[in-house]
Amino acid sequence: MKDISPTAAVTTSTARRAFLKGTAAAALTMGSEPLFAASEQHKAAPVPHEAPKKRPNIVLICSDQLRADFVGAYGENPDVHTPNIDTIAARGTLFNNAVTNQPLCSPSRACMMTSRYATEAGPWKLTIGLNKQLPTLATVLRENGYTTNFVGKWHLAPVDRAGKNGFGFVAPEHRGGFLNFWEGANAIEITSQPYEGSIWNSAGEKIDFHDQYRVDFLTDRAVSFLKQPQEKPFLLFLSHLEPHHQNGIERVVAPKGYAKRYANSFVPADLLPLPGNWQDQLPDYYGAVQSIDESVGRVLKTLDEQGLTENTIVCFLSDHGCTFHTRRGDWKRTPHESSIRVPLLIAGPGFDSTLRLDQVVSMIDIAPTLLEAAGVSAPASMKGKNLLPLIHSSEARKNWKNLAYIQLSENLLGRAIRTDEWLYCVASLTGDPNMDATSPTYQEYALYNLNSDPYEQVNLFGQRKLHQITDHLKAQLLECMQQAGEPTAKIEPMRLHY
Repeated sequence: MKDISPTAAVTTSTARRAFLKGTAAAALTMGSEPLFAASEQHKAAPVPHEAPKKRPNIVLICSDQLRADFVGAYGENPDVHTPNIDTIAARGTLFNNAVTNQPLCSPSRACMMTSRYATEAGPWKLTIGLNKQLPTLATVLRENGYTTNFVGKWHLAPVDRAGKNGFGFVAPEHRGGFLNFWEGANAIEITSQPYEGSIWNSAGEKIDFHDQYRVDFLTDRAVSFLKQPQEKPFLLFLSHLEPHHQNGIERVVAPKGYAKRYANSFVPADLLPLPGNWQDQLPDYYGAVQSIDESVGRVLKTLDEQGLTENTIVCFLSDHGCTFHTRRGDWKRTPHESSIRVPLLIAGPGFDSTLRLDQVVSMIDIAPTLLEAAGVSAPASMKGKNLLPLIHSSEARKNWKNLAYIQLSENLLGRAIRTDEWLYCVASLTGDPNMDATSPTYQEYALYNLNSDPYEQVNLFGQRKLHQITDHLKAQLLECMQQAGEPTAKIEPMRLHY
């Protein structure tokens, strides 16, 4: 990577979010057109939301370990190339402050599927299966006449690491309600490499691929499904691994030739001052992100060709971000923005408003929102909020509670809240590698003012002048822990004061 001075790479939050803001065309940094372009008819002003006359199809596309600032529509990175994802924003709704409720693959996906926190949904860490007693987005839609279909990485079935069982085929009872078309693997990062590997169909038959990039292979399977006659409304969940690093070699792998296109590319300001592996990994990360965008383009193009676009909701998001080992020497599993902030863009019936929303939303809000958009009531067990009022009501936007609750496990056992101004995190500092899901005692760990320090360079914990703010944030955090069904815990103040 080339040397970049801090003055050249670090910009203010306002400036970076204004850059390339709001249009798909602004993201065409490499000169090519998106495969699917947003039409002008989708750019009308917001109107009050009504229940759909015809139940819409839902296509949910999840990338893995993709930072929000690596999607061009967010306007924070001049070198990303995501024209197809950007058309979703140009036509629909972009959520500027979407965060995961736990920055780790299985827990985040469990929150998304069940609208419950990971300690309630089951997989509060890797290897634990989804709580089969909880309704999911898929089970509720099936009960209301939808087919539920899946392609790619599942990561919500139990795994026996010692016996090396559970990485591949997923039995029907562990599929979270996806019981129609199924072609996937529980841990595709184990059952495949970037250019070869295996997934399994509903009957447990292995489907191998060779000499084809994994993103392209999975996209082929999703496109094949979309080209089939659909007699009922459908949910399709296309779940990619990229730009997640390949397990075993601990590096991101872009399609052949793509990394060269991104040599000496823009370095995000949160990475630049910190040691990590971004110096070596960024070109491949950029290339893998471009491949995800091409996948989205193919899906959108197929929907258009099949006459499905007008009645299909397309939701694009990621399960968590990527710190590139700049925080705690890990790819994620930390409370920092680079780890918890994710892209969230939705277009289709109910969402076609060409809006950028700054309210804080989180992964548990996905299921109730998509259910409401489909004209289906979310079950009482779901704890997330329906996001549709944010799109259609200025009053709802004004009164929105900008607060997301975040659980941390494995690398760090902790709890955090993300507001529109603050990131407040507490942690259990026992260092026990066999830590439980919760702790009776936490210590204040990280406090960042996201308005004045968007790249989280200065931990403000320990400053006496902020004690009123920290007391308020602590009270909010304890309330969130209680609402998540966690046992009462004690939070001790940081011992170092200045």
